[in-house]
Amino acid sequence: MRLITFLHPETRQPRPGALLTCAPHPQSDSPSADESVVDLEAACTWAAGAAGISREEIPASLTELIYAGEEKLAYLRRVLAEAATAGDPARLKGAGHRPVGFARASVRLLAPLQPISLRDAYAFERHVKTASDNRNRSVPEEWYKFPIFYYSNPFTVFGAEATIPRPRYTQVLDYELEIAAVIGKGGQNLGAEEAASHIFGFTIFNDWSARDIQRQEMKAGLGPAKGKDFASSLGPCILTVDELSDRTTGRPGVFDLAMTARVNGETRSQGNFKEIFWSFGEILARISEACPIFPGEVIGSGTVGSGCLLELTKGEGPWLQPGDVVELEIERIGTLRNRIQNDK
Repeated sequence: MRLITFLHPETRQPRPGALLTCAPHPQSDSPSADESVVDLEAACTWAAGAAGISREEIPASLTELIYAGEEKLAYLRRVLAEAATAGDPARLKGAGHRPVGFARASVRLLAPLQPISLRDAYAFERHVKTASDNRNRSVPEEWYKFPIFYYSNPFTVFGAEATIPRPRYTQVLDYELEIAAVIGKGGQNLGAEEAASHIFGFTIFNDWSARDIQRQEMKAGLGPAKGKDFASSLGPCILTVDELSDRTTGRPGVFDLAMTARVNGETRSQGNFKEIFWSFGEILARISEACPIFPGEVIGSGTVGSGCLLELTKGEGPWLQPGDVVELEIERIGTLRNRIQNDK
């Protein structure tokens, strides 16, 4: 499933939903399948009447849905499978004749969830080597001993299509192309294989960075802080891990997915999730040592090799400017698109 949070066009309230590619309706002018936004609550009401699937209550947010566990997810898979074969979801009606779905272009997607915590790892060797080369240093030997991560700000998370404010204190704004794991089950002191089984799904993560401030903070021996905490983007959806059974790599929590970044339509970065040095299983095992993990936590991978302007320009820029549009795309998940503007 590709689970989302969207702003309902009629109620103007955030709602849990799914992105669904549906078979064309027999009366449709288009012979091709279209992507729709499906309202999970309305879809469940429709499925109870049209397909005889017993109606179950749907949590009000994706975080609550993650906590609800596998039985609830299995129920939703049945509902969405029925909706996918019934044609255009906008033609289907739930309670009060509310439409089950909407055309993707007519709906605003929000960040798929509000993370209960947000960590970011430093797991792609190519990125680490290039960043070290730019500082005329070698990769610290400690980097090869265990996965490194830091805590970011879960309260400044933006979704797909959101405008990102460039802080007044920076002129050196950069993107970072990352994939993030969303935790589905709690645990502590996990091994790598077990830890990977606690992943609910994956989303795209843009770890926006004020490089001038980040450099100053790191020189002081602590951070990043203000170089990172003003904005992160997640989206457009959470792809549940069961959708990736044909993209396994034999490493815990790692899949074969192409990753691309574009600025104003020009391709700037290309990589692949499978190139990661520290697997998500290893990252989560490290995080869970003497510290429990919980459903709804989000952990970024760190920047894929070549996945930022810092690498591509050897730290010289040019950097992102107001009006620039940054698109991060990962296979199966979709495209996370944001425009830059000056902070007010």
